Amino acid sequence: MVSALSLTLSNMNLDESDAVAWQPSLAEFGRPLSQTTFTVIDLETSGGSPQSGAGITEIGAVKIRGGEIIGEFESLINPGTPLPEYITELTGISDAMLQGAPPIESVLPSFFEFLGSAQVNILVAHNAGFDIGFLRAASSAHQYRWPRFKVLDTVRLARSILTRDEVLDCKLSTLSQFFGTKTSPNHRALDDARTTVEVLHRIFERYGSIAITTVEDVVEFSNRRKS
Repeated sequence: MVSALSLTLSNMNLDESDAVAWQPSLAEFGRPLSQTTFTVIDLETSGGSPQSGAGITEIGAVKIRGGEIIGEFESLINPGTPLPEYITELTGISDAMLQGAPPIESVLPSFFEFLGSAQVNILVAHNAGFDIGFLRAASSAHQYRWPRFKVLDTVRLARSILTRDEVLDCKLSTLSQFFGTKTSPNHRALDDARTTVEVLHRIFERYGSIAITTVEDVVEFSNRRKS
């Protein structure tokens, strides 16, 4: 087999001794957290699962890179059915608020545009299975292909780096209080996404103290330490 280096040298009529020493790129060591784009998402819904007929009532998303916010997305969504009373009590979102809101099929195109390429952007959510499950179900119901995003769950990340002596559980409200976030979770999508951003940054700081600095390091470490 002819190596890429040998082929290049042959094409340039150079000897190996004349070549500049090969240096691996950053990509070959993994994606540095500081140079990766993350989109932190949060949903409010009309119930516990799409299989039970519940729909999305609000999407909030915050795009970050290098510790800075570079974009935000927010939309109320009309699920097409009346909200249960307990949902309104929990979130403060009422049927009246959703009356003029667009349906999910009208929001998905602009939301996908905000998310960007799955090859470049990584999704983050707190209890990610819930949010991603609703988004995948909505996409399937309206003939949109769900991109194959890599997803990080801040519940799992927190469990991998925080001890039981520090936090009794990894609820977003608990982590917000522990880290002293500027935004507090209130069951509204954008505020909860902003809180999750702060929690994610504090977790990344903890990772940095033990030399975990790439996306690949985070995934390996959190998988190894999951409980």
